[in-house]
Amino acid sequence: MASPVPDPALIPSSDSVSRFRADLGTIWPGAIDAETARLGIAVSGGPDSLALLLLAAMALPGRVEAATVDHRLRAASAQEAAQVAAVCARLGVPHATLPVDVAEGNVQAEARSARYAALAGWAADRGLAAIATAHHADDQAETLVMRLNRASGVAGLAGARARGAVPGARLDLLRPVLGWRRSDLGAVVDSAGLAAAQDPSNADPRFDRARIRAALAGADWLDVAAIAQSAGHLADADAAIEWAAAMEYRQMVKKEPFGLLYRPYAPRAIVLRVIGRIVRELDGEEPRGGAVARLFDALVDGRPSSIGNLVVRPNASGWSFAKAPVRAARKRD
Repeated sequence: MASPVPDPALIPSSDSVSRFRADLGTIWPGAIDAETARLGIAVSGGPDSLALLLLAAMALPGRVEAATVDHRLRAASAQEAAQVAAVCARLGVPHATLPVDVAEGNVQAEARSARYAALAGWAADRGLAAIATAHHADDQAETLVMRLNRASGVAGLAGARARGAVPGARLDLLRPVLGWRRSDLGAVVDSAGLAAAQDPSNADPRFDRARIRAALAGADWLDVAAIAQSAGHLADADAAIEWAAAMEYRQMVKKEPFGLLYRPYAPRAIVLRVIGRIVRELDGEEPRGGAVARLFDALVDGRPSSIGNLVVRPNASGWSFAKAPVRAARKRD
């Protein structure tokens, strides 16, 4: 059965499509020419994801499906999903709206978790080979500056990678426009005559990202693309540290009757990663970076310390990590 013919008004320039296909082929080389490999596009209705949708639909005709996750956090979200569905109908691209419930707590983190869980389930149901999102160079630069402003370490400063995995799922997560500027993607949408949805939080100065976005826009002496490339280099450095930490863990961490013994050998950045892994394994919680750094300093000084529900003691053999003893409740008279 032939694929539906897309509305000619929505077709991007051939140069844009060629550029996109080349970028996608770099991170998805085994599948881009495989006729059976279909790509899922996460489309919020904003200009970035709409541009991704238009480019992917032309680069992979008949092999693209789209989904809009409705977090139901704003009154306009259902209407925005309907508008994406209408654009998909004009493109001949199957579309699904995925309503989710966002748990209480950190709204952005919980929304992200719910979004990726919904997309992973949708991709599995539809037999999709990967999911693509519209993260771009300006996103990378904004995140790097925001994290620098918070004194983040290498892990926090590392930019998103062009290819990764959907959190909690065995599914490729692709970011094929990571080297594109926001203006490049906006031009694709403008040329199609589409009115993209605008999230008001993107311009709300109460949010760090919105303030940094405005500051970067007004600093014409900054090279945003170069900043984004630096975020990518930091991602490479983060991967190298993680690789070295895994080796350090295998060689220098041993089981003890009540926990784990670590004989640190590597530089500080690697040791901090190993400590974090030990805490996760014994305590079941992700430790904060500041708490891990304070624990490291105490141990180097030869002082016993604690983190979460663990007690850590330096001794002649190394650093001993164990669950803190549970204090028995005093019996009432």
